Order: sequence, then structure tokens, then C-alpha cells
Amino acid sequence: MASYFQDARLPQQRVVEGVAFPAVLVPSAPASVATGGVDEFLAAVRSERASRLEPLVRDAGALLLRGFPARTAADFDRAVDAFGYEELPYVGGAAPRTNVVGRVFTANESPPDQKIPFHHEMAQVPTFPSKLFFFCEVEPKSGGETPIVLSHHIYKRMKEKFPEFVEKLEKDGLIYTRVLGEGDDPSSPIGRGWQSTFLTKDKAVAEERAAKLGMKLEWTDDGVKTVMGPIPAVKWDENRGRKIWFNSMVAAHTGWKDARNDPVKAVTFGDGSPLPADVIAECGRILEEECAAVPWQHGDILLIDNWAVLHSRRSFEPPRRILASLCK
Repeated sequence: MASYFQDARLPQQRVVEGVAFPAVLVPSAPASVATGGVDEFLAAVRSERASRLEPLVRDAGALLLRGFPARTAADFDRAVDAFGYEELPYVGGAAPRTNVVGRVFTANESPPDQKIPFHHEMAQVPTFPSKLFFFCEVEPKSGGETPIVLSHHIYKRMKEKFPEFVEKLEKDGLIYTRVLGEGDDPSSPIGRGWQSTFLTKDKAVAEERAAKLGMKLEWTDDGVKTVMGPIPAVKWDENRGRKIWFNSMVAAHTGWKDARNDPVKAVTFGDGSPLPADVIAECGRILEEECAAVPWQHGDILLIDNWAVLHSRRSFEPPRRILASLCK
């Protein structure tokens, strides 16, 4: 039986160790997509998930589906469902987000002129998603890409360039510190207040949920200081048998900045000593150098394996609406 999907090449793709990154699939018969509609697309996802889609995600780390009939948030919700991954509740993450429909949320709602640095989703807490989906509901007027980069490749480059730094990182891990207000601050990329971070207005319940994450809370007059760690900054990807650069070090050190937070204090070595700013800056450069950034088109679905890939967001000219869904 002919496949509903076919491989495509885009100019922004990279080839890393012989594999196209991200993998890109388009409809094999574009005309029939228009008539078959979203139900046919979802049926194809279900029937070819194990044979075609998942092996691509495993090999490439990320898969872009382009030109399919998912056009709305509700279509996207159904598409995520068709992949069959279990939903992960967004507890402990830093980004301000809004639930749109079902298991679909807005992606980080921080202002368009701010870029969001590279990170693994929720690397600063022990329970993080293994897969994440992004969907383009409204394509940006300009900019606003979601650049992606292979984590094991960054680990290799950092290890070659800064062996002592990486050795200390592997030995000590990292401590992340963030000060949260009570409510959300939409002007900040890390502006999620403690009530929506822990999904409660009760301090005792927040304490309990923080403890489950291994997070310490220190209450202040108008909010709370959260201390997470030491937690590993380099992990072992069991599935692929390789070390990965699993942290939010560059993001925290350069981007966790608002009225409450000083990025230099946001992340330190696990022994409390500061991270060298020159190494962080160079890591940021390597991430940019190695990334693939495909401009969004309406209806794009990007599936990322959070064990393999870091992602970021470039600044943009509105409108732009990217939705997200996190899976266990």
C-alpha cells in the first residue's frame, strides 16, 4: 500500500552524521489531501506511526510535517492524540502559557522582541516531557523561527573545546534558582507566577508539589524563591546510547532576566560556584552555529524528541501564534 507521506528536502535542513535534520514529510498525493481532509491525515498518522514516523524521529531527533490538513488548534489536538503519547501536565516549567483546547497550550508567550535561548524542555526539573509538539496556527510576519539543535553534537563540541569545564559539569551538575511572583508576568520569558507553576493558590500544596520535584521553596513577602538541584547537566540517552547536553544553562545564564531575577545567579555549578561567562557565551555561539531554523508555515507540525534536541525561539514581527503540547 502506498504511503500517505513522502520525504522532502528544505534549504534550511542540515545533514548531521549523514542524517537530514530535521526529517521533513509532505503529502505523497497533495490533491487527495484536500479532499480527504483531516480525518484521512489522522488515520494515516495512526497507521504509519510505528513503521514510518517514529523511526524518523528516532533517527533524526525531530520531524516536521508540512502541507497536511491540520489547520486549527482543535485539528492539532487531534493530531497529537493520534500519535498516542500520554500527556504531561505542565508543572514546574517557567514559561507563561495558556491552555487553548484539550492538551494544547500556547508556546511561551513572552514579548515578540525577546528571543528565547536554547534549552531542553523543563531540563531544570526531574519530570520533563520526552516528546514535544509545536504547531503553527498563525505564521509570523517575519522571524519567529523555532531553531533546533542536536544535543549529543553540542556535548561533543563542548567536550572538545572545554574538557575541564565539562568534567566539572558532569561531576557537580547545576543548581537553578528562580524568584517567582504570585501571579503571572507576561512581560517576562520566565514570568510564570508560583500559583500557575504549581497549579494551586495554597502555599502548603505548592510546598508539597515542589518537594515532589525535589525543589526547595523560600517564601518572600511578595513571592517565592525556588532552588532546584544540584541536578545533572549531562544525561545519558539510553535509547541512542550517547551523552546529551541536557540543561538550560545558556537559557538561564543569558535569559532568566526580569524585575525579580538576575541571570548570573539563576544558574551555578552544583557546588554553588559561578559558571564562567566566557564559556557560556561560547556555548551559545556553538548552539547557533549548529542549529537548523526552518521558517514556520501555517499548519506545520514539528515533533521534537526532547531527549535528542534543544530548541529556542527567535524574535519576530507579529502576528505569530505557535501552539505546543507536551508528552510523557
